[in-house]
Amino acid sequence: MITLTKIFTFEMAHALLQHDGACANIHGHSYRLEVTVTGKPLNKPQDPKNGMIIDFSDLKKIVNNAVISRFDHALVLNAASNEGLLKTLQQQFPNIVTVNFQPTSENLLLDFVEKINALLPETVLLKRLRLYETATSYAEYICD
Repeated sequence: MITLTKIFTFEMAHALLQHDGACANIHGHSYRLEVTVTGKPLNKPQDPKNGMIIDFSDLKKIVNNAVISRFDHALVLNAASNEGLLKTLQQQFPNIVTVNFQPTSENLLLDFVEKINALLPETVLLKRLRLYETATSYAEYICD
């Protein structure tokens, strides 16, 4: 099996509801998402995708649709946050994303895995996601 990795960057802010440290405050990160897929290269000489597991441009479209377009330059908050605060923020800022989980790197990865897997062709398997929250800190999901 061969693996391919495509790297994405996006800007996102979040706050961790009831967190006991600085991350309880709204703050942002420059995220780096590494998406690794695996499969067997196509062996159909007449096919324009011959020799590929997936065209990098197709993988880019999938990840952009599943993750980047939703989360880039968004403020991501737990849906259990104060309802009045959420409404006020949504009235003032157009890109507020609420999620039904604490928006940690770990939980975001689980969400991304589900969203990306739903769009991948049957012949392509998600192998690994690595989400850098900072240049020196990342969470990683390794598929079985």
